[in-house]
Amino acid sequence: MATDAPMATATNTATSAQILTLTQWLSPAYPIGGFAYSQGLEAAVDQGWLRDGADLEQWLEDMLHHGSGRSDALFLAAAWHAQGATDLAQINARARAFAACKERLFETSQLGASFGQITQTIWGGSLMGFTYPVALGAAAAAEDLPLQLTLALYLQGILSNLVAAGQRLLPVGQTQGQQILHRLGAQLPDLAAQTCAGDLDQLSATAFLVDIAAMKHETQRSRIFRT
Repeated sequence: MATDAPMATATNTATSAQILTLTQWLSPAYPIGGFAYSQGLEAAVDQGWLRDGADLEQWLEDMLHHGSGRSDALFLAAAWHAQGATDLAQINARARAFAACKERLFETSQLGASFGQITQTIWGGSLMGFTYPVALGAAAAAEDLPLQLTLALYLQGILSNLVAAGQRLLPVGQTQGQQILHRLGAQLPDLAAQTCAGDLDQLSATAFLVDIAAMKHETQRSRIFRT
């Protein structure tokens, strides 16, 4: 009987078991509470900066390539390549320091804690105390999951949560939401390839309005999202 051969590489080659593990970890059903966070999107809508689906798509594309999407991908890849606990701790410290504001740090810390708790309970290892991308990168390395596929699915999961948030805040229907996700999703393999070396010297953040929105959310009076 033919079987899938495991590939512990940074490429997208993966076995069925590896793909199922990643889709389980990055499914909305995985209990990390990702649906509760908007990365400042709620504040952007409140300020009138976003009014429709086209605005939402441009906002998410900027975040993906110039903000937390790209930087989190670099941290995830660096964690996947980490050589031991000390290296991993240093990467995590940089990830915490790179959070643009209090709520972004809260978000990545809480998601990381939830992911680490459930994942180490089922798969083993030591994943507590990490930000979300660092915890996921470390877990993926421990399970020999292909890095580029992990990156692409991680970014797709982030976009899925934010598109869903946008649908709650803006006049964006289910079909339009999926069209936005489809178009942005086509960009993810290239972004995964660009960041898979985990070179933290490439860190940058120029999605300034996205970060300002996250800061404004801290004092927003009426809100449905935690960030």
